[in-house]
Amino acid sequence: MAGGSKIAIYGAIGANTLIAISKFTASFFTGSSAMMAEGIHSLVDTGNGLLLLLGIKRSKQEPDEMHPFGYGKEVYFWSFVVSILIFALGGGFAIYEGIHALQDPHVIEDPTWNYVVLGAAIIFEGTALYLALKTFNKSRTKKTNLINSIVKSKDSATFAVIIEDTAALAGLLVALFGIFLSQQLQNPYLDGASSILIGLILLLVATFLARESKGLLLGESASADVMVSLEKILKRNINIKDWAVPQTMHFGPENIFAVIEIDLADDLKLLQAEQTMESLRLEIKNKIPQIRQVVIQTSNDIDE
Repeated sequence: MAGGSKIAIYGAIGANTLIAISKFTASFFTGSSAMMAEGIHSLVDTGNGLLLLLGIKRSKQEPDEMHPFGYGKEVYFWSFVVSILIFALGGGFAIYEGIHALQDPHVIEDPTWNYVVLGAAIIFEGTALYLALKTFNKSRTKKTNLINSIVKSKDSATFAVIIEDTAALAGLLVALFGIFLSQQLQNPYLDGASSILIGLILLLVATFLARESKGLLLGESASADVMVSLEKILKRNINIKDWAVPQTMHFGPENIFAVIEIDLADDLKLLQAEQTMESLRLEIKNKIPQIRQVVIQTSNDIDE
């Protein structure tokens, strides 16, 4: 999924860079606080995309003595950093800008710049969101809805882009309606209120992303599909009488560590037991590629 994640992130970075420039230009000519808040939001999203790319790159480092399980969790760490930046810089500044606009309100005389920029931004963000969803849909079960899929997903880089782009589209719509109503009703306070609402949306989204990234950083088990596949492999092995629930942990979107305790058949000799455990380990790694490392344990007392 790393390649797919990069495509989604590159799309988001390109879109957000163009959008940020456009929004700051519109804010400069019109004085709209909602547009200023949106510009900051897009600028933060651009930086966040770069951090996610850094996380993906660093997660591909080979294991070493200090990190024997690899660096896969780097992508989860940088996703968590992204959530903090959205919360502090995106949401915090938008609310600050909105409060400032309420204290010193100005009616936008000519909103044409804003409408043009917002219209183009909606198209750009929609395209970036489409790319991210297209990538994400390749790895999710079609029977589950998008929110549940994100909660269960281990690919934090891709779902971070989805969450960001969704928040961006919501913010654009809020800014559009806020500027429109402010102009039509000649009420400058609506523009500032829109900026505050954009900030609240970003705070909510950042909290959700932080929660999901935190869970992955602490260590989440493999998905139900992977566990079912493990159970099937164990059931088919005639030399295994019973087993404990496999213990698994994600060290990256496609990097699972598994510990499996089995109870071997009573009549197995030492060599047969060793061969059974080794063949089981290889079968698991071949049939479930996400499982990169497997430890097989047995409590049997085996005679030579």
